[in-house]
Amino acid sequence: MTHLIILRGGGDLASGVALRLHRAGFQLVIIELEKPLAVRRTVSFAEAVYEGTQNVEGVTARLVSADQIQVTLEGGEIPVLVDPQANILRNQFLTSPQSTIVIDARLLKAEPEPLDVKVALHIGLGPGFIAGENCHAVIETRRGHTLGRVYWSGSPQADSGQPDGDPRRVLRAPQAGILTAQAQIGDHLEEGQLIAVIKSADGTEKSKMVSPLKGILRGLIRPGIEVAKGIKIGDVDPRDDPTLTTLVSDKALAVGGGTLEALMIFMKASKHREYAF
Repeated sequence: MTHLIILRGGGDLASGVALRLHRAGFQLVIIELEKPLAVRRTVSFAEAVYEGTQNVEGVTARLVSADQIQVTLEGGEIPVLVDPQANILRNQFLTSPQSTIVIDARLLKAEPEPLDVKVALHIGLGPGFIAGENCHAVIETRRGHTLGRVYWSGSPQADSGQPDGDPRRVLRAPQAGILTAQAQIGDHLEEGQLIAVIKSADGTEKSKMVSPLKGILRGLIRPGIEVAKGIKIGDVDPRDDPTLTTLVSDKALAVGGGTLEALMIFMKASKHREYAF
């Protein structure tokens, strides 16, 4: 395939998209922050930024520099580039308006900054994107009968502000500071068990995070990271099944399937010159 896909974001949902596209034969590059904030780290390609490589369900992503992208793709791996401003799109040796596809999987849940370069196809995931205005297509990310559907006009459902399922399972930082882990992803937790401690930068304030219910620690933001008050830092799964920590979610796969559908429609339309994107 001649198109290069730039996937903005390497969190768990983005990684589900990356898996589906990689397995379908598409070439893609993940671009990430200098310090990614993924919670489901065991199934997030963003962890390659810290570890050098990250394997998710048998697929390996590798942290690279721009000049290593092609050889990494040829080796059957997914390149991960630290590039929060998407400067790769301005690199004429790597991308071109005719062959570059951008998938924004950062899940900002707000209107994104406009792209300042022309691309062949721009797909947005979730709230904040409006097909026909700030992107070509939008993929629904909210659970329900519309999850994974492709919209070529209009917007997906608005952000509800509530997590899927039992809202207690999502852990949010009670204060800003540095997180120290007291449990590991995959550990069984009892209700009230200590998961992490957050200390303010000056060491004067400290908050303890305990498990709100019995289950498996499905996700925890990387220890040592400085977190802002209120951001998601953990996830407790009451299904109590540790194998779930090694698998991308059904939601991520559904969104990945919708993204793949959008790409195939684009490819067919481009081949037969049916539509202008």
